[in-house]
Amino acid sequence: MLSERRLEVLRAIVQDYVGTEEPVGSKALTERHRLGVSPATVRNDMAVLEEEGFIAQPHTSAGRIPTDKGYRLFVDKLAGVKPLSSPERRAIQNFLEGAVDLDDVVGRTVRLLAQLTRQVAVVQYPSLTRSTVRHVELLSMAPARLMLVLITDTGRVEQRMVDCPAPFGETSVADLRARLNSRVVGRRFTDVPQLVQDLPDSFESEDRGTVSTVLATLLETLVEETEERLVIGGTANLTRFGHDFPLTIRPVLEALEEQVVLLKLLGEATDPAMTVRIGHENAHEGLNSTSVVAVGYGSGDEAVAKLGVVGPTRMDYPGTMGAVRAVARYVGQILAES
Repeated sequence: MLSERRLEVLRAIVQDYVGTEEPVGSKALTERHRLGVSPATVRNDMAVLEEEGFIAQPHTSAGRIPTDKGYRLFVDKLAGVKPLSSPERRAIQNFLEGAVDLDDVVGRTVRLLAQLTRQVAVVQYPSLTRSTVRHVELLSMAPARLMLVLITDTGRVEQRMVDCPAPFGETSVADLRARLNSRVVGRRFTDVPQLVQDLPDSFESEDRGTVSTVLATLLETLVEETEERLVIGGTANLTRFGHDFPLTIRPVLEALEEQVVLLKLLGEATDPAMTVRIGHENAHEGLNSTSVVAVGYGSGDEAVAKLGVVGPTRMDYPGTMGAVRAVARYVGQILAES
């Protein structure tokens, strides 16, 4: 375990390197930070930090820079994330509240995160497998044609046309709508098939074919929409950090194009906790020079999806974590109210 003083020296090195992009020397540290000790003591502390792998000396520079291990300890020992200012919070709220539907919410969230953090933003769509039914609407379009509208608790709306085997009157449509909603509203999508399997038997024989067709369409909708979807934005921000990537930015860009890689980076969608993966903690080789900050968001206590940012390891971790957490909280509020 490092002493509190050496932790302070490490914090100062991380802060200075993130801010200046220059390797940090003992003289600069004692001038910029109130460490309460002489430059000789700081040099000794830096030697210990280097020996233990928390900082390293790049090339022939006299200064030191944090390693992945150093950033990890810095993040683990953070007393708290950097709070957003009142104008920043208002700007987030106003920008997201203008959204008209779920696609707009996700699109605005990606743009906002990329602007706030100046990193690459990644937002996962709420998955239907983790959603519940808010309402099922049935509308008569013709004597033997219905429109099925499925609305989720996250504001997702799915529409399907249903061609019935026989004419289905308005009274029957209203009856089926009421019975269907009484069984599935507030229930998880994964529970729906079991909840409706005996529903056709409760109708008159001439209507059972149509009821079965409507239910088949509803269940098909659930199956079709369970794949995970991601939206990514702000990739151009990486070009500002060209010197933070050892050889070329290409491996990073290639990794960001692979949806499976990004889903693994964000982690299990139902986990609401914030995760920070630094450098070589990212299993994908192309992302070994990046860090990922991600958190769950949702309309209740449980997360329905993840959002986060990808950037170089030389990142303002307290500020990035604060922005990611704040945006996730506002998105959750909007989904709850939608």
